[in-house]
Amino acid sequence: MSSSRREPFPDLHDACGATADGAAWLASAGTCPGGTLACWRERPQAPAVLPCGSVFDVVSAPALFGRRLVDRLWDEGPGSGPVALFRGRMLLFAAPGTAQRLPSLVRWEEEYGRSGAIPPLLCHGHGDAVTVPGPLGGATSPTSRWLVAPDTLRPWLPGAEILLWAAVRAARAAVRISIFPPADQGAKVYDVSRRR
Repeated sequence: MSSSRREPFPDLHDACGATADGAAWLASAGTCPGGTLACWRERPQAPAVLPCGSVFDVVSAPALFGRRLVDRLWDEGPGSGPVALFRGRMLLFAAPGTAQRLPSLVRWEEEYGRSGAIPPLLCHGHGDAVTVPGPLGGATSPTSRWLVAPDTLRPWLPGAEILLWAAVRAARAAVRISIFPPADQGAKVYDVSRRR
């Protein structure tokens, strides 16, 4: 980092927090980036409400499925952009336009594909806003923290096709296949644990 540029968070060294460049990238989504950065200088763990659609979109998934989705992105794919956990939802930061395109791709996949059931994904794009953890999210609250913190001024963000690919694989992995037929619902059950 060049010494001519003022460091917004000179003492920010938390491994699970956003870097100064990552915080600047997040703040750039708002209408007053300087105000957001000033607030974070005072309270770096404070969440902020940021608009979606120009700098990033956000795909919100249930926490367990979101974790499977992120695992697929990192284990079998290109990785992910920033990812946060906020109040039981996994927030995946995606390329602008993803929120508009992903729901139709998921519907098509569920109708014509052979994937398992993909749980409802909430897609936040143009006209929406989301609450994100502060740069040191997680320092005071385990329900609001970064799993993959933003670390550059221009992070790579997955698009709709990559997120669909990961969601399909995560849904397939969640489906358990049994070689045994389902139990007969009308069968009598005997307690053999009390035999002599």
